[in-house]
This record gives sequence, C-alpha cells and structure tokens, in this order.
Amino acid sequence: MNFTIKTASPENYPAIYGLQKLAYITEAEIYNDYTIPPLVQTFDEMTAECAEKITLIALVGGILAGSLRARLDEKGTCHIGRVMTHPDYRGRGIASELMRQIERESPGATRFELYAGELSADNIRLYEHLGYRAYSTKPLSDTINLVYMEKFPA
Repeated sequence: MNFTIKTASPENYPAIYGLQKLAYITEAEIYNDYTIPPLVQTFDEMTAECAEKITLIALVGGILAGSLRARLDEKGTCHIGRVMTHPDYRGRGIASELMRQIERESPGATRFELYAGELSADNIRLYEHLGYRAYSTKPLSDTINLVYMEKFPA
C-alpha cells in the first residue's frame, strides 16, 4: 500500500482528533472502559499536545490513515505516544512505518519509550517486532495496566 508520512500542521488537527476518537474505540472495547485518556482528551488539549510535540501523520490518497506524537526529553529519551491507525487501514504497515520514521527523525535519542495497555496484544506484538522490550508495568486505573516498553538505537 502506498502512503505518505509527513509532519502534521495545524490544519491537520481536526482530522487527527477525529482519527484519535475512532482509533481508540477498539482499545476502549478491550477494557470496557470508555474513559481512557485518548477518548476523553478535548480538542484543545490535543491541539496543545500536537503543537508541543513532533506529530507525524500517514496519508493514503489524501485520507488520514495514521498518526503518532513524540517528544525528546532532556535526558535523550524519545517518548512516543498516541500511535494510531484508522481501523480501515490496520495491518498494512502504517503504524510500523510511522514508528520507523520517528526513530529516523530523532537522531539525538539515546532511548525510545512507549507504553501499551496490558491486554492490547496486537500493539505489544507490533512494538516487539520493531525491537521494543517491556521493562515495567504500571496501573493507569483500577482496570487497566500499562506495559512500558523501550528500545535503544543500534
């Protein structure tokens, strides 16, 4: 499948917000919890987050098919989050390529970190395939534990 990855601009924020709500419904269903942070985040909160982080988008023929956000901290860790793919485009390598692109665009990173819900087997499998390894589990709520994963550049 052909898709283009680029840095998001403010004109993309409404589409990213819509994608976030759509993409994270499947996560909410896994946990039967529709109050997970991506679903309750307001448009203004998301806009502020996108503006302060590197926000990548994947486009398939002009359609927003995926996105992620990342930031490099002062210790050299690139924190990756809100990795999402439109349900109609899952399983086509979009999330993998978004991840590879953020790694390429972060040459100063000494470590990459992300997290996934403990029951989100597909996401965890994807991250492991990309070389990430679990190092910690922490509760997000009474019903959800997050698996923190890391990867060190070669």
